[in-house]
Amino acid sequence: MVGCAPPLFLIYWRNMRRHTLATSKEEKVAVSIGKLLSDFTLDLEAVGKYLATANAHILYVRALTVLEATEYNNTVAEYREIGKYYANELRNSM
Repeated sequence: MVGCAPPLFLIYWRNMRRHTLATSKEEKVAVSIGKLLSDFTLDLEAVGKYLATANAHILYVRALTVLEATEYNNTVAEYREIGKYYANELRNSM
């Protein structure tokens, strides 16, 4: 099989690896926060204390904004899943 072209799926797979979407700055920060908070030996109450007292007030307010946005988006995702569930039940009952 000397001189044969590689299979098309292999060419497609190689090209797909090169064309990955770039992650945004916000996504990179979210991933790094997630990695830091996934350490279960970390005392989160102490982190909160230092965040509230040692840093500027604006940092504390921004952290609260991130947490509120996280809670909101989690709630929206839950409602979407509930809506999918009820929509499926309605379709099946007809």
